[in-house]
Amino acid sequence: MHPELIKLEKTFSPSILTKIDDPLLASQRIELWMKRDDLLHPVISGNKWRKLKYIIDHALSLSADTLVSMGGAYSNHLHALAYVGKVLGLKTIGLVRGEQPPMLTPTLRDMQAWGMALKFVSRSDYRLLRHYKSWHDLPGLKPGQYWLPEGGAQRLALKGVAELVAEIDLRYDTICLPCGTGTTLAGIVEPAPEQVSVLGFAALKNAGFLAADVAALLPQCRNNWQINLDYPFGGFAKTNTELTAFIEDFELKTRIPLEPVYTGKMMYALYDLIKKHHFKPGTRIITIHTGGLQGKRH
Repeated sequence: MHPELIKLEKTFSPSILTKIDDPLLASQRIELWMKRDDLLHPVISGNKWRKLKYIIDHALSLSADTLVSMGGAYSNHLHALAYVGKVLGLKTIGLVRGEQPPMLTPTLRDMQAWGMALKFVSRSDYRLLRHYKSWHDLPGLKPGQYWLPEGGAQRLALKGVAELVAEIDLRYDTICLPCGTGTTLAGIVEPAPEQVSVLGFAALKNAGFLAADVAALLPQCRNNWQINLDYPFGGFAKTNTELTAFIEDFELKTRIPLEPVYTGKMMYALYDLIKKHHFKPGTRIITIHTGGLQGKRH
């Protein structure tokens, strides 16, 4: 790996496993653990770093000087990319979905402060950008520019996510995670122990397309995974009082911060399924905290 990336990773904190104690879990005989990837780094925490690590290593191996990617006005992916670019001395360009708002979101302000050039594109043009999957695919790329698809959704991302699985030193039955593009899920499916069930929770509505996207990323067909589409709370980055109350209660009980875009929705969904006896008594579940706590600022 590139020396600058090794140097950056040495500043990270460990991603620990924390047991969640709750009377509901005890009553259902469910053992629940959380992989605290939110603790890795204050900005590039969780799956953002896992996905970016080997993609940026590849970009550096090609002597790229500019990273170009896409995302929304609250994108954890672009937020992390802008920060990594600043640390490594790389230029960054963010293609942001929709018209420029009268006032930039806190996420966009951070990105701009870290030197990312923001270019706002119409929603129809943004959808077209999703067709460009490889680092050199984007039309009009200049020499030295490297393209990252939405959410870092390419196979090099899977290599970094697989390291998360290797760090889990407990036997477990199910591993749960939130899904945006499905890239993190794809990265977990391959290295997960054969008997383990991988369960993703879509953070956006009308996300039936995610299954095909995940399958396209996987090097071979696996049937140990599924994506639950039932808990989008109205759509991506949307919330309601029920979700907010759950997150506040969970944080009070566990002292683990959640954000409402990804991990908060997953934990609400998981608790709801446990209440409905979805899991057999004696099941040990690992959940993945994918970081992105800057999403609490919405």
